[in-house]
Amino acid sequence: MPLIVRKAEPVLKIVFLNPNSLAMFKKSIPILVVSALVCNISFGQKQDSIQLKKISDEIMLHGKAYSWLDYLSNRIGARLSGSPQAAAAVEYTHQLMDSIGADTVYLQPCMVPRWRRGDKETAKILTNNAGEFAVNICALGGSIGTPQGGITAEVVEVSSYDELKKIGLTGGVKGKIVFYNVPFDPTFVNTFDSYERTFDYRWSGASQAAKYGAVGTVLRSLASGINDYPHTGVMQYNDSVKIKLPACAISTQGAELLSKLLKNDPKLRFHFEMGCYTMPDVQSYNVVAELKGTEHPEEIIDVGGHLDSWDLAQGSNDDGAGIVQSLEVLRTFRAMGIKPKRTIRVIMFMNEENGGRGGKKYAEEAKRKGEKHIVAMESDAGGETPLGFGIDGTDAQRAAILRWKGLLLPYGLYDFMGTDGGSDIEKLKDQGTLLLGLNPDSQRYFDTHHTPIDTFDRINKRELELGAASMTMMLYLVSQYGIK
Repeated sequence: MPLIVRKAEPVLKIVFLNPNSLAMFKKSIPILVVSALVCNISFGQKQDSIQLKKISDEIMLHGKAYSWLDYLSNRIGARLSGSPQAAAAVEYTHQLMDSIGADTVYLQPCMVPRWRRGDKETAKILTNNAGEFAVNICALGGSIGTPQGGITAEVVEVSSYDELKKIGLTGGVKGKIVFYNVPFDPTFVNTFDSYERTFDYRWSGASQAAKYGAVGTVLRSLASGINDYPHTGVMQYNDSVKIKLPACAISTQGAELLSKLLKNDPKLRFHFEMGCYTMPDVQSYNVVAELKGTEHPEEIIDVGGHLDSWDLAQGSNDDGAGIVQSLEVLRTFRAMGIKPKRTIRVIMFMNEENGGRGGKKYAEEAKRKGEKHIVAMESDAGGETPLGFGIDGTDAQRAAILRWKGLLLPYGLYDFMGTDGGSDIEKLKDQGTLLLGLNPDSQRYFDTHHTPIDTFDRINKRELELGAASMTMMLYLVSQYGIK
């Protein structure tokens, strides 16, 4: 049911019939002031409701996000930091911002890492009683490669670091491959909660295993379902651990098979070969566009996503969707002739996936220039149906956003419980900035996240546009009223 806001009727009507009316008028002033405020608030809400509907209609009828994502996905493709495709994406979005008609468009230089996968990885399970089983793996981003010819060793399966430590202290890990078999917890409704609880096994699992003499690690892909697509993602070596191990992810289907075979054959061996390597850092760019505020130009509102993606697929969900939704904010303001009272900046961040250099650089420059960033929004959770926004800020900042919940409810935006804004904008929080993260339905996201099937055909046009409309409506309200 749509939100209906009714204009309040005056609570008192004054008619001057005699001299005593003046005294009556003086007594009635407080009542009239309250009545006027009620009328103005209701009228303002009604006008906002009308404007939000116009914004939504503009995007649902004339939006460009889907066609832009088609080009980004199918014409440019995977955009790993430091690659020619990443450079092409910088140029493409820069041209789009110019064509939309932003007041200012510029490139912000930042140095980014250059990790490369090399030849396609191979792996197989070598049993002692049932033959060989080929399985699908992929190198984790940042991993070293294996020696030529690969690594073959027995496997020790663990489900936690505590279990790894217990086995490692008795010498049970030395010379073996550690298999981190930590599935998503299906009881979490929001799949990002499961992701956050398994992420550290990808991030530092190799260094943890190296402490006990392991020769490599295999990670169960961070995924909510069972399929045969391995999920890559960034990992990091701990500087205090001098030995670096090659680290790969195995598909959830492969992980199920490996665990099952280990139960019947604890002495089986695992063989894998990877040719990944790291080259020196190279210069890349954040791409920035700006609409200057008409009344409070010094108050900056940021919105964006990350332009880079992993190399296995097109990066359509992660984060092509967030990129084109942010561009749609810019297009819609221009198409509708909306002049924001506060400055709006649209940022295509570079290198979120394996370094976060773009987000760090942007925050550093904002601090160096003494800029006042009041709100920063990121879309980096996929292009599925939007449910609301995560809010990362003070109680007062949260309350300022929640005052508009009723206006956004008719568009299916009801979930404001989350507290995550986004990794590219998180450094701005130290400067007092309120962070907002678009919160789409997460149930399908980790089917494709960091896999070879993060492709354009998985994107639903209507859901993508609903996300863009949600972001634009929220930013319109912030640009009009601020967050005080």
